[in-house]
Amino acid sequence: MTVVVGMTGGIAAYKAVNVIRGLVLEGHDVHVVATESALRFVGLPTLEAISRNRVHTDLYEGVAEVRHVAIGQSADVIVIAPATANTIAKLSAGLADDLLGNTVLASTAPLVIAPAMHTEMWLNPATVANIATLRDRGVVIVGPASGQLTGSDSGPGRMEEPDVIVDAVVRAADRFAAPRSGDLAGRRVLVTAGGTREPLDPVRYLGNRSSGRQGVALAVAALARGAEVTLLAANLEVAEPQGVTVVHVGSALELSEAATEHAQSADVVIMAAAVADYRPAVSVDAKIKKESAGDRLTLELVENPDILAGLSAHRREGQVIVGFAAETESDDAARLEIGRTKLARKGCDYLVLNRVSWTEGFGSDSNTIIVLAAGGAVVAEAAGSKMSVANNILDVLV
Repeated sequence: MTVVVGMTGGIAAYKAVNVIRGLVLEGHDVHVVATESALRFVGLPTLEAISRNRVHTDLYEGVAEVRHVAIGQSADVIVIAPATANTIAKLSAGLADDLLGNTVLASTAPLVIAPAMHTEMWLNPATVANIATLRDRGVVIVGPASGQLTGSDSGPGRMEEPDVIVDAVVRAADRFAAPRSGDLAGRRVLVTAGGTREPLDPVRYLGNRSSGRQGVALAVAALARGAEVTLLAANLEVAEPQGVTVVHVGSALELSEAATEHAQSADVVIMAAAVADYRPAVSVDAKIKKESAGDRLTLELVENPDILAGLSAHRREGQVIVGFAAETESDDAARLEIGRTKLARKGCDYLVLNRVSWTEGFGSDSNTIIVLAAGGAVVAEAAGSKMSVANNILDVLV
């Protein structure tokens, strides 16, 4: 979709760069409209490099193509980040004395604003009244958060984090266009997320680098599309989503037990968690000490149950099972063949195949995936933020 990002003059403009980047990574066509004040904080070359489009600043540029209204007319959604107190006042009054004001007035697209200012300005009765006016008009207000401000000040007024703003922009556009709204209504979706940990002793475990971001994104996306969602959370490194039923698990055996129980009532099961293939044969009750273990420590590992294969073998009629396969194979063709072999072995309906390495996949904000259907056909490919990837996966299932 076409996203117009309005930038106004505040120190939080540096965070807006990551808003632009996040939208670009999701595959959107991003056009920046910056005020003169905004360019005092972030330079034009930076904005053009990140957005991959020319930045617009001057109301009187492109008069022949009527650019002062064309940008707004072309937008699927407009976001202003940061939105200063002055900008909020002008939006409330409907002023159009610069290119950004004209762009907003000339658009019927949803408008999202991310306020950023000092606490006293945010709490000023004028700002409070202006925000109320904008909300009444349907403008989506994201934040502000409470935290460290410029200098030693702290309190409400801090611009929300870029990923929160990006998510709000996508949600606003989805609600306006409503192509996906409610397409999972009445469905029960079970999602696993995170990485299992296999205890060695009370203080150590065998684990993996999964943060749970992709699984959480799938749970949030399914909820937004109307599903009743249960999330089996294995040692998440991200915040738990609101509005879903969260069940905490630790090890692969705990995840297996919980997945078997909750899958019975699920229409869709998405196994996004990274599950340990092996666990220690013995988990001792006291800390293993090098003084007694010596220079070498030998561990015996035993295989964990194959949760995905078990769920696939015992699924009820009409239930959809989705597996994940994170592979380090760098060759695309070879990785695809590994995925097809795994899909056949697991017996699931779909397999989401993604490449992981020291720097990609686990722990990152973005992902690149291929979705294979039973039989091995490629039915979808997606790259971008994990929320964007999540919706692409759900599009396939719907």
